[in-house]
Amino acid sequence: MSCRLVIITEIIAPYRIPVFNALALISGIDLHVIFLADTDPTQREWKIYDNEIHFSYEVLPNWHTRLTRTLYLLLNRGMKSALRRNSPDVIVCGGYNYLACWQALFWARHRNVPVLLWCESTVRELRSHPWLTKHSKQRFVHSCSGFVVPGISSRRYVASFGIPDEEVVTAPDAVDTAFFSRLADQARAGRERLQELKLPEAYFLYVGRLVREKGIFDLLTAYEKMSPQARKQFSLLYVGDGADRAQLLQRAVSIQPGNVHWAGFVHREQLPAYYALAHAFVLPTWSDPWGLVVNEAMACGLPIVVTDAAGCAADLVSNMWNGYVIPPRDVAQLSSVLQAFAADPSLSRTMGQRSRERIVQFSPEHCAEGLATAAMRFQDKARA
Repeated sequence: MSCRLVIITEIIAPYRIPVFNALALISGIDLHVIFLADTDPTQREWKIYDNEIHFSYEVLPNWHTRLTRTLYLLLNRGMKSALRRNSPDVIVCGGYNYLACWQALFWARHRNVPVLLWCESTVRELRSHPWLTKHSKQRFVHSCSGFVVPGISSRRYVASFGIPDEEVVTAPDAVDTAFFSRLADQARAGRERLQELKLPEAYFLYVGRLVREKGIFDLLTAYEKMSPQARKQFSLLYVGDGADRAQLLQRAVSIQPGNVHWAGFVHREQLPAYYALAHAFVLPTWSDPWGLVVNEAMACGLPIVVTDAAGCAADLVSNMWNGYVIPPRDVAQLSSVLQAFAADPSLSRTMGQRSRERIVQFSPEHCAEGLATAAMRFQDKARA
């Protein structure tokens, strides 16, 4: 039995394309993806890799603006007509904070089409939507037939609404692990050809938006607290851009001895080289639904230092096995961990290999299988 699956999601994110390509190849799944916008230039400078898309999709006409750092307004037209044209058996909706998602929910309710919420939120998130009341969020959640989550932390979040476990299916968040692993190996093999990147000889790496809530100042302070000898030996490299970049640069000037480097925003093709030559990857975030940069770093063979506020931590990182899981804003512990990596280079090699072993289970194909399982399960339930 075929399942006509329509997925509604925000933008054409590079990490979603391999997942949807894999999903479209699964027997019994007839996939169509509705994007609410092609990209969000106010947040990231992602390219749109439309030449890599091998699934049916459309981008709805839209208007969007960022009102504050955390509040993004996205309005669409054409959702109802798109759903009528595609006649879904199951809808997977990647959020509840856009008007188009509510339109899809109401459209589906009147046609007995199950709607599954693809939920990546966690109870530790700092993000808030003042215009979206607790009552309306609960209404959306309890109107859904089922839920798709990336891992343990999001499953706990869904359970906090009183949702029974049998209504939740895991589709692990994924990046193109084979792509990152392959290019990282190539970068290590051709290290002498990477002088144009101006990478330091040895460094700890952060990749992401340069905003305070990602813990970027905590990382800088932790680096400053390392021994002078360790700072002479190891640099700190930030890859990314964001609203707090200028303040971070100004703060870094006072760190002596030590070397803090800035790569700016880096597109997907160049990222594996930055990962591959790093000593360890650090995500000191105060709040993060998942943290796909951790997937990327693990695919490139890096040990991970991450806070337990990151949604991915419970699934991807085992403390003192393939990295360290620490509390957010604990600068002293973060500095101690960095110092441990600096003192023992074998720690990086051993933990990095373990990261590669674990991330194999978090491939686009595994995520696609989870989505397919959810779609077929709730299609059968709706027809029973």
